[in-house]
Amino acid sequence: MGWGECRRLWWLVWRGCPGVGWSRLRALERHCGDLGIAWGTPLEELAAVPGMGPAVLGRLEAYRRRLGQEPLSAFGRGGRPTRMLLPGDPAFPGALLELDRPPLALHWQGCGSLWPPLRRRQAVAVVGTRRPSRHGLVMARAIGKALAGAGWPVVSGLAEGIDAAAHEGCLAQGGRPVAVLGTPLERIYPRHHGELQRQVAAQGLLISEQLPGAGVHPGNFAARNRLQVALARAVVLVECPMVSGALQSAALAWDQGLPLWVVPADAGKVSAAGSNRLLARGASALLDPADLIRQLGPGPLKPAAGLAVAGRSVDRAEQAWPGFPLGGVQGEVLQVLGQGASLEDLCQGLGRPAPEVASRLLELELAGRVIAEPGLCWRPL
Repeated sequence: MGWGECRRLWWLVWRGCPGVGWSRLRALERHCGDLGIAWGTPLEELAAVPGMGPAVLGRLEAYRRRLGQEPLSAFGRGGRPTRMLLPGDPAFPGALLELDRPPLALHWQGCGSLWPPLRRRQAVAVVGTRRPSRHGLVMARAIGKALAGAGWPVVSGLAEGIDAAAHEGCLAQGGRPVAVLGTPLERIYPRHHGELQRQVAAQGLLISEQLPGAGVHPGNFAARNRLQVALARAVVLVECPMVSGALQSAALAWDQGLPLWVVPADAGKVSAAGSNRLLARGASALLDPADLIRQLGPGPLKPAAGLAVAGRSVDRAEQAWPGFPLGGVQGEVLQVLGQGASLEDLCQGLGRPAPEVASRLLELELAGRVIAEPGLCWRPL
């Protein structure tokens, strides 16, 4: 049976039924031959469908009474819902259909032009803990920027910590972030990510399998991991403890034969115990985001502009702050600073005494070039 408009609408009707997921929906279609016929089939007959126990049948009956005998009218017969992809739609990523629990629908907001590369799995997922170390945050931002600069969509979950840092790095480089949410599109979680979520929607893509109006449930955040991996060509695990949803993403990547990179961290850090353990199991160590780009090659999107000026290469500090004098110590500090460093690291990298480096950092901070962080650390603005 082709994926006609009528079948599409019936799929939408049924996906809102409590307790009816992918496997039950397909079982109903096989048993009755058509989802429209299934809607009018007596409960006694539906009891023979695998998985349709008394509790599910009770919820189904209440749902049918609520929508009535002509439920298609509620979805606008002949009208095609917008900002939603269903499994039979041409743009629906085929890798999602190979999951144990494919999404019944994908609600989305943002740049629809990103669906073709996502359908071909031409993106990179960056995952990690919600409570990372400073090193993890710096690396996540750098990886997001590097991927964006090479033209790769950056897939993550818009969660606290590593996810947010990867999205921020991608946005800063003018890239295309793809956020797979564990909440409906209209929900902002965590709440202080409102501006970040708006920026991702404006510059990239927000995706959710959750129905509009659904609540926030911990299981939904774990479930979205499978979607992130299924949209990606490779997975980068920046940092995570022994118990983490990011480890689930890594396991899925391994099961699917995807390249898995892990950022090494201090062996004594609890926040990196899980990711470090994966290195011992054979995951590829990622020491420099540039190594990742060399392995992946150019992405499907046009690389971010500004990597060269008038036929000459531009170093990182000048690219970030055009016109800033790079000949002095301030320029050297910015180059060594990279995405962030401690005072001790800067002194070692520059070969200069702490008072001189601290004085230059203060000048840069007053000029709005860097920001001080706890622990005598600084990062660029």
